[in-house]
Amino acid sequence: MTTGWLTVLLVGAVTIALKGAGPLLLGGRAHPRRLFPVLRLLAPALFAALIATQVFTHGRNLVLDARAAGLIAAIVGAALGARPLLVLVAACAATAISRLVLP
Repeated sequence: MTTGWLTVLLVGAVTIALKGAGPLLLGGRAHPRRLFPVLRLLAPALFAALIATQVFTHGRNLVLDARAAGLIAAIVGAALGARPLLVLVAACAATAISRLVLP
């Protein structure tokens, strides 16, 4: 088994453990009121971090390339209230056109 597959299995096991730990540790108890605002912001913050690392990095380097154009197109489409499929197509098109135009 390669190191990559071992990493995938380890991350999967840790994910399952973390998802199961919440209900086991907090099940049946009242949650503190101060915890709710933090939990509400956790998913968007994690999603933003994933987007930033996928769009603005290549290996260990920060880059600004065609993927940024796709992200900008997706943000504009979402802000205008476009349907998700249209946002996806616009982001793909912007990325593809940017890759054709930019060296």
